[in-house]
Amino acid sequence: MMFYGHGMGPGWTLIIFAILLPILMIAAGLLIAQLGRLPGTATKPDPVPDAERVLADRLARGEIDSEDYEQRLRTLRAARR
Repeated sequence: MMFYGHGMGPGWTLIIFAILLPILMIAAGLLIAQLGRLPGTATKPDPVPDAERVLADRLARGEIDSEDYEQRLRTLRAARR
């Protein structure tokens, strides 16, 4: 008879665990999903490599010399105009 009519009882526990906890969990899940969609956080690699990048890689590997690189780079940039 100690808690008859007094005390916390199951009321607050029910509110916290049955209502507030699921709401907080859903909000946290939505926040995490939204952060994953922010621009610049997760970018997919280009399926087709950029022509200038391929050209720079060939120069770095020594497949072409700097004069050939510059001439091909000018050609690529002129074709984009």
